[in-house]
Amino acid sequence: MKKISLTIHQVIFNLIFLNILLCSEKDLPVIPKPEKIEYGKGTFTLTTSTKIFISKESESLAEIAKYLSEGIHDITKISLSINYTGPKVAHKNAIVLRFKPEDSLLIPEGYRLKIYSTGIFIEAPQETGIFYGVQSLLQLCVAEKSNKIKIPSVVIQDKPRFKWRGMHLDVSRHFFTKDFIKKYIDILALHKMNVFHWHLTDDQGWRLEIKRYPKLTEVGAWRVDREDRLWNDRPPQLPDEKATYGGFYTQDDIREVVEYARKRYVTIVPEIEMPAHATAALVAYPQYSCTGGPFTVPPGGVWPISDIYCAGNDSTFVFLENILDEVISLFPGEYIHIGGDEADKSRWMKCEKCQKRIRENNLKDESELQSYFIKRISLFLNSRGKKLIGWDEILEGGLAENATVMSWRGIDGGIAAARERHDVVMTPGSHCYFDFYQGKRELEPLAIGGFTPLSKVYSYKPIPDVLTAEEKKHILGAQANVWTEYITSPEHVEYMIMPRIAAMSEVVWSPAELRDWKNFVPRVEHLMKLYQLKKYNYAKSAYIVSIATSMDSIKKEALVSLQTEMGTHTIRYTIDGGEPTDVSPRYERPFRVKTSGVIKAATFIGNKKISPSSEQRIFIHKAFYCPVALTYPYRKYSGGGEFALTNGICGSLSYDDGNWQGFEFDDLEAIIDLGNVQNISKIGASFLQNTNSWIFLPKVVEFSISTDGLNYKRVGYYEIPVATGHQEVGITEIKAKLNEIKTRYIKLFAKNVGLCPDWHIGKGGKTWIFIDEITVE
Repeated sequence: MKKISLTIHQVIFNLIFLNILLCSEKDLPVIPKPEKIEYGKGTFTLTTSTKIFISKESESLAEIAKYLSEGIHDITKISLSINYTGPKVAHKNAIVLRFKPEDSLLIPEGYRLKIYSTGIFIEAPQETGIFYGVQSLLQLCVAEKSNKIKIPSVVIQDKPRFKWRGMHLDVSRHFFTKDFIKKYIDILALHKMNVFHWHLTDDQGWRLEIKRYPKLTEVGAWRVDREDRLWNDRPPQLPDEKATYGGFYTQDDIREVVEYARKRYVTIVPEIEMPAHATAALVAYPQYSCTGGPFTVPPGGVWPISDIYCAGNDSTFVFLENILDEVISLFPGEYIHIGGDEADKSRWMKCEKCQKRIRENNLKDESELQSYFIKRISLFLNSRGKKLIGWDEILEGGLAENATVMSWRGIDGGIAAARERHDVVMTPGSHCYFDFYQGKRELEPLAIGGFTPLSKVYSYKPIPDVLTAEEKKHILGAQANVWTEYITSPEHVEYMIMPRIAAMSEVVWSPAELRDWKNFVPRVEHLMKLYQLKKYNYAKSAYIVSIATSMDSIKKEALVSLQTEMGTHTIRYTIDGGEPTDVSPRYERPFRVKTSGVIKAATFIGNKKISPSSEQRIFIHKAFYCPVALTYPYRKYSGGGEFALTNGICGSLSYDDGNWQGFEFDDLEAIIDLGNVQNISKIGASFLQNTNSWIFLPKVVEFSISTDGLNYKRVGYYEIPVATGHQEVGITEIKAKLNEIKTRYIKLFAKNVGLCPDWHIGKGGKTWIFIDEITVE
């Protein structure tokens, strides 16, 4: 009988990459994919004599024309002059920007881009559409270095599918300068995204100047520097320590950024967190907490989020309303985001003022008290002409009238809000969290966890099928979120968002029926050339090779398949653990491996290696596909099931790669039946440690053997110290070397740490043992 073992990631990749096709001549390299393209004959040649014309003396058109001129120069080094002209002037060798207000086929953000051999016309009912037409044209200007750029003759008619096409950035966990925020907005504009969700406050830093409350930035914007330690392994500030790490934006900075965004047709939605994620504010003004403090700004992770604003104190609402008044004066957009997530209500349960509020307002419990809090803030915002938007926890206890929900804990919150006729922005962690890994964990910069490759982002469907036609109208769109606990530099932010923002832009702009991964691949590769010209630090994770191994338990061999997410370039590999080079075997078809070893593979263009090397360890050993009996069941993480621990495949540094078996709180006891009595000389077992994810090495590992399955003799005993702080993610192999000894049964016992130690952010929570291949030689 043949046993097959594939990891979850490998199955996903197999489904995605079947029959990858290259770009046909009719695939115009524009992202997001336009609604309609009509192809003409010939090309327009962009030269130094080409001119830009605007149809009338309009300040907004002049701004867009200047943006276009500078954009073309950045890409091609060709400088174009800007001219004003009347509607009857003939235009040759020109790019014309003009309004078409009577065009009923185009909504306010829609545009028409006409490219003929004699000239280019970008027309739209409003300035926004003309700006988006410019973005499409700029992408078509990317070519080999030349003083003549040839652009294909086409007519594009285009408009966005969704109103809300957003990108988020957390500047609380790590502060980013005003200049980088402008660059971030430029990246959004390039991808036709129109909402910048600016996460300005959280536990770890208050980033916005509020003139009425200066201590918010004098105190709340700074924390002690613990940047040399992992996020969840940072002790709090000591009494004699000075807080030096942080920063904030002045109100003049904010006005400058808002104006910069306006010129790029990006609306900024500021987020001022409440009632939780407020420690930085409570450090400055502890009187608005339930306990009165004192507090310090946390230098790293905090859990649970229990020090929150006091909902029973009227002065808390005066404080927040005064803050919001200044926020409203700075941001002209329709929405103010108030967070509303992850509020641990244990302080409210013990607070006399909060309990009095519950009684006086006939509230059922603390969940309804949070609803009271959110509704009160919502009414205030409505009175100032603004709408409240918050994370999906604002549903708890009842949703405020006119509130919009941002659904991040999956899609259920969005579904519930839409059914209550509330507007929704979809942003589930499964597809929209760009702080997650986008490639193999061991080959990527440190991230918070998760796995969201480019193709998974592209596969996202913002509108849940379960909604009625009327309910679906409440889905405003979607956005991607960038939380920065593990993202400390502008270059790292760029790496995490590009090219995934390209996939998200197509999700929220292009008609659903036109989206096609095979068609997207060559277009995103073209867009990467533009990233290079702009010197953006984009990720090449989609070129990392996935190594899929299916094991034949009868022939005792592995069938190895190699593929990349992009599926467009040469893969070269080795089977002896050596680094692939341009002369290593080229992958053409699946191949067989009959002995233990290390497979490495990488992607090449010509003789240039463009990806880091992927690695897969394979073990062909005496216990290969022998049955394993477990005394305690694994939980959630099956590693492939019955033969996971003897299938010859060793897991990677990713605990969720589909190879690891996980045991929560329970000890591990596994008995392997070799089928007959035979000589062995070594027993080994690999354990994962990822303390940041509650995964610890076992305290004790013990190997025993038996010829009859009844009487066991211990042949190896190892004590492993419990980690005293967060450790780098790693794999530890415990081995027992034996003289030739006869056995049929092998028992492995591993003692679970049980509960997270006091230093851990999850103190008292259940720990995990993660184990993969048990080898017998």
